[in-house]
Amino acid sequence: MDAKFIPSQEPAILSIGVRPLKAIFHFNDYNRDEFVASIAGQLPPGTKVLDAGAGPCRYKPLFQHCQYESQDFAQYDGENHRYGQLDYVGDIATIPVADGYFDCVLCTEVLEHLPEPELAIAEFARIVKSGGRLILTAPLGSGIHMAPYHYFGGFSRHWYDYVLPKHGFEVKSIQPNGGFFKLYGQESQRFLSILTPRSIPARALFSPVKMVLALWFRLLMPLVGYLLDPLDRQRDFTVGYFVIALRK
Repeated sequence: MDAKFIPSQEPAILSIGVRPLKAIFHFNDYNRDEFVASIAGQLPPGTKVLDAGAGPCRYKPLFQHCQYESQDFAQYDGENHRYGQLDYVGDIATIPVADGYFDCVLCTEVLEHLPEPELAIAEFARIVKSGGRLILTAPLGSGIHMAPYHYFGGFSRHWYDYVLPKHGFEVKSIQPNGGFFKLYGQESQRFLSILTPRSIPARALFSPVKMVLALWFRLLMPLVGYLLDPLDRQRDFTVGYFVIALRK
């Protein structure tokens, strides 16, 4: 196993009552939010942070003690999507700041939406000071979303190990966001959503059946997947990775 690869540290048996239900039924977002919060908590006051591809700037409250700035191309106009107050609007590969301007760059769930993601990595290497941090999250596998701005299904841990050192980063850790069983539980919820008819009459007829199926696909399978997930030691089937790298 790669020394930089950090499997989940969750115990095999975990009391359901000690964690929010979101950790079970929406673990993808929950774990990512917890990861970013842990990073924010480690940064000293006044740290210059760029949230690259920030979208709605959902993580801005976590960095109130820092000098938080945000960037996005701001061209996606999908339903219910809103952008936050952005400091830089434009290409993520050409951010108008001096070399080594930021102490930390955060880029969450963005790489799959870039036609040339390595250009963004090169730009992060330019704008992060020596010794600064690069924090990345991206899926390993996902369905198409934010179309047409979706170019890659995901990135393996080997991609980070290959690309980041090319641009002067030292990979400190690559942590999977859950294993196969959690992934299976997540997709079981999606199974029922896709199965549900789109037309109103058909949906009404399907409703009683859906109520029964929901007990299995939306309740039991995510719960069972959550409890069994520590048994997956390999973690080659994961939602995605949390990556920490340092600029040399």
